[in-house]
Amino acid sequence: MPLIDPTVVDLSRLQFALTALYHFLFVPLTLGMTMILAAMETTYVITGKQVYKDMTQFWGKLFGINFAIGVATGLTMEFEFGTNWSMFSHFVGDVFGTPLAIEGLMAFFMESTFIGLMFFGWDRLSKPAHLAITYLVALASNLSALWILIANGFMQDPKGASFNPDTMRMQFNSFVQLVFSPDAQAKFVHTSIAGFVTGAMFVMGVSAYYLLTNRHKEFAARSIRMAAVFGLISTLAVVTLGDALGRLDDLLQPTKIAAIEGLWHTTTSPAAPWLVAALPDDKTQSNVFEIGVPYVLTPLITHTFDKSIPGLIDLEGAAGPKILNGIKAIDALQQYSTTHDAASLATFKQYEDDMGYGFLAQQNAPNQDLNAITPAEMPAVVQQTELDTVPNVFVTFWAFRIMMFLGFYFIALFAFMAYFSLKNQLENNRFLLKLCMISIPAPILACEFGWITAEAGRQPWSVYGWLPTFQAASSHNVGYMVFSLIGFALLYSLFIAAELYLMFKYARLGPQSHDHAAPVAGTGALPMFAKPGFAAKSWE
Repeated sequence: MPLIDPTVVDLSRLQFALTALYHFLFVPLTLGMTMILAAMETTYVITGKQVYKDMTQFWGKLFGINFAIGVATGLTMEFEFGTNWSMFSHFVGDVFGTPLAIEGLMAFFMESTFIGLMFFGWDRLSKPAHLAITYLVALASNLSALWILIANGFMQDPKGASFNPDTMRMQFNSFVQLVFSPDAQAKFVHTSIAGFVTGAMFVMGVSAYYLLTNRHKEFAARSIRMAAVFGLISTLAVVTLGDALGRLDDLLQPTKIAAIEGLWHTTTSPAAPWLVAALPDDKTQSNVFEIGVPYVLTPLITHTFDKSIPGLIDLEGAAGPKILNGIKAIDALQQYSTTHDAASLATFKQYEDDMGYGFLAQQNAPNQDLNAITPAEMPAVVQQTELDTVPNVFVTFWAFRIMMFLGFYFIALFAFMAYFSLKNQLENNRFLLKLCMISIPAPILACEFGWITAEAGRQPWSVYGWLPTFQAASSHNVGYMVFSLIGFALLYSLFIAAELYLMFKYARLGPQSHDHAAPVAGTGALPMFAKPGFAAKSWE
């Protein structure tokens, strides 16, 4: 495969990272709000209390703002696979494109259709019918996340496909293996429930603002009670499922788990400490300082008390034979592409599983030509490529810890809020209410750092073990990439500004003011709704 200008690769990675992180500012709130809306409307249908209907309608309007802007940011991201990552699309497009196509045809259109019915069907549908629509919106939102995470799961653990030497592409073999990839399924549940935490914190934080300003007390108290209990259960589930993902990374991506733990040397002792904090130095391959808790790391990662955990330095050494085999696989593949003889195909099949490591070595070969490596140069090429198999430890280590520390903070906050809510003592705890307000963006940050952990820890691979990231980009020039990067950054910044403006505006207005913003004197009704018998509701 031809190599791309490293600057173009870096700019392509930066642009996609910014696009994905921008988009993921909206996704968790969408996932969480749909489930909370379903819970609120279910309570309304069961109890018949008007307050729960108004809760569903008000929070639904804030959800609608977030959904609309989130869709706009998500559409462009998928097009980037074709514009900026054409080699990736060529190599795995037959496999990777399938879940994305299903996501668009099944989940996105389903979600878009039922959202219209959810917003405009209150007076046209029966209570059970409208509740069913709300649940279908929640289902569609999570189905959308499922198919996208199935695609991402293939990048993390490429199951359901094999390399075809005749087409030079990955060939789709098993839809079942693709869909039921353990990484995809675990990541889907973990990500979706992280969205539930985000939605719960949003509802709780905005409701806390109403109590602090002495407005809409009953509305806010009921909203907080539902959000706190829902958020506490969700956060506990996120932490539990995060442990399952860690176990999968130990089995499938040992370099990622070693980077997450700042582990440079293999541990054999059950007393190995789990590092609460450290300062990993990627250049010296050591930690400048460490603060650890002994006897925690081994059972946490391996779920045993005696199994060793390989360190990054040992994993680099273990990659050496794979790199040599990968170079042989690339050489045989090049011969087969010219001669199509059985002998070169047999040689390729012998070393096929390590082919990706041959691609990885290409950037260290003289003139980027593996055939130009002399026997004297081979050890240096292999040694440098071994170093390339390790992700950025500092970024991966701290991204994971920020996500994790925030998760435990959410457990404590939701637990306290649920307790004081059930005791009807919320208004006496102004510190907690203020803490809820300033914590609204915290779950979104935790989700962002979770994605950074997953994607930075997968490097240097775009498809783990098969396609290095530096070979996946399109062959654009630097000027084009700088122009498009600035354009995307400006456009998405406008989207975020619009989101914040609309969210702040309607959250401050509250449930009364949102529906009745300019009351007619003496009636409590909007001019457009001014008619006999129409009066604004009061939660006070």
